[in-house]
Formats: sequence, C-alpha cells, structure tokens
Amino acid sequence: MEAGGYKIRDQSKPHYLTFTVVEWVDVFTRQIYKDIIIKNLKFCAKEKGLVIFGYVIMSNHIHLIIQSQNNNLSDIIRDFKKFTVKAIIKHIKESRESRKEWLIEHFAKAAETHNRNKTYQFWKYGSHPEEIYSEKFMWSKLNYIHLNPVRSGLVDKASYYKYSSASNCVLGDGLLNVSLVNNPVINVRNDTAFWKSIVW
Repeated sequence: MEAGGYKIRDQSKPHYLTFTVVEWVDVFTRQIYKDIIIKNLKFCAKEKGLVIFGYVIMSNHIHLIIQSQNNNLSDIIRDFKKFTVKAIIKHIKESRESRKEWLIEHFAKAAETHNRNKTYQFWKYGSHPEEIYSEKFMWSKLNYIHLNPVRSGLVDKASYYKYSSASNCVLGDGLLNVSLVNNPVINVRNDTAFWKSIVW
C-alpha cells in the first residue's frame, strides 16, 4: 500500500496516477525524454492492453488516466516504470547530454536510500492512484491534467501542448491514441458556463 492509504484495489478499473521524477528533477525539458515516454506508452497500449484516457508530460512529472484490459494495471505500471528508466538512463549515458554527470550521479545517489534499486532510482515511489468512479470524476481529472501546461505558462490553450491528450479531445488527434469517454466537446457544448472556465 502506498503512503496515505492509496492503492489500486480493483485492477480492472481506470485510475488517475502521477509519476514523479525523484527530487522533481526537470528531465522532461528535453524532447527526447518525453518521446521515450510516448514510445513506451504506445508499446503498453499495443502489447499489454493498456487503455489511455488522458495524459500530460510535464517537466518533472506525468499525469495519466489509464486502465488495463487484462485486469493487471499494477503489472503494467511496474513494467512501464522499469523500461522507461532503462531507456532514459541509457540515453543520458550515450548522448551528448550536457547534464550527464549530474543526472547520473543524482539518480545513483537516490538509489542508495532504498533497497529496491541496485543502481539508479528515477521515479519516486508511489503514484497516488485514484480510482475513476464516475464520468464526472473522469472529466474533472482530465480537466486538471489538460490545464497543467496552461497553468505553468507553457501554452495559452491546452490543446496547443503537444505532449498531452487535450488535442485528442478538442481536435480528435494527438501523439497517442486516446479513448474518449462521451467527449463533452461534442455532447455538452450548450453548457457555456462550464466551457468558459476551461482554456482548451
């Protein structure tokens, strides 16, 4: 069980999760590392039955709303974290990354404080999973996810941010195939008060 009592109790249900880089290191300011995340999410969707409802990749953390078709969400999360760490560390070591020594030393030092990791720790332990129990809750989390880049001053509208599912919801297209749940862009346009509060 995670700190605070958060745990995936029903492996078949969609969950909202957050994956955070240790010490909030801004790894994903580099496009290549964001692309590694996208590549691994695509693999999990194709090969492991991962269903993606929403996502955003920020500079040092990722928000996801995901579900497993095979009722093994925890296993997919474990594998996703494992393979993204391997790919990112490999790229840091082999590329002309200007922060190479600092990053490698940082992730190695983080691993020293835990018994689980032998060499490097990239992701903080825990993902604060919250089960999506209703469509209303789903859209409240999607709204929060999609507005992250707007609140951070990266874009004026959420759909302008490339590494997010906001463009899937607004434009019907994005880097990943996303499952849309009764897309309110289509079904709730008459709720003007609601849409004026969203910078999509």
